[in-house]
Amino acid sequence: MFTGLIECEGIITRAERVSGGMRLEVYAPEFGRDMAIGDSIAVDGVCLTVVKFIRGAFLTDVSGETLERTTLGALRQGSKVNLERALRLSDRLGGHIVSGHIDGVGRIELKQQAGKFTVYQIQAPAEVMAYVIEKGSIAVDGISLTVARVGETGFTVAVIPQTEETTTLKEKPNGAPVNLEADMLGKYVKRFVALYAGVDDDTPAAGKRGLGDMLREFTEGR
Repeated sequence: MFTGLIECEGIITRAERVSGGMRLEVYAPEFGRDMAIGDSIAVDGVCLTVVKFIRGAFLTDVSGETLERTTLGALRQGSKVNLERALRLSDRLGGHIVSGHIDGVGRIELKQQAGKFTVYQIQAPAEVMAYVIEKGSIAVDGISLTVARVGETGFTVAVIPQTEETTTLKEKPNGAPVNLEADMLGKYVKRFVALYAGVDDDTPAAGKRGLGDMLREFTEGR
């Protein structure tokens, strides 16, 4: 588990295609010795496992499925990535609960200044938007952010200067793809409600109530 509070930026020093996936070498001397082989680490929001250390860098393997479902397949030597080590039970939860399992890839549609803040308008796939609510949390490239506005095909976040300066967001242009992870609590709630309603998704089977039917009954006191 992670919190979405980025600890540092790493630099890709090697991105090597291997059978069935990719091996990444990430330079991150800030972590020093406070990391061990087998530890989980979020790289641009994707939960990966440390497999080796080399001169201030760590190596990690990325499966083919992860490459297809995230932006990691586009990483090259010199690319910068957001890094966060796994949460300890004794740590403060300053962001929100992040699993490191990406729900979809979005795209920065518009990036503009609003005083000291940077406002990002992000296009997101429907499977992510199903869990996005105003003032809710979402992880963008592993960064815990608060949703300011919600549209039909995307959402807006306002990023404070501290976050902008200490993450890779500052270098992302309009059109750049980003990894998105919706709030885990929202996903569990939707699943539990679906099971209670007797359906597996938002589309009711024949003779069964859909989520919309169940919610209407609830609000009407039935």
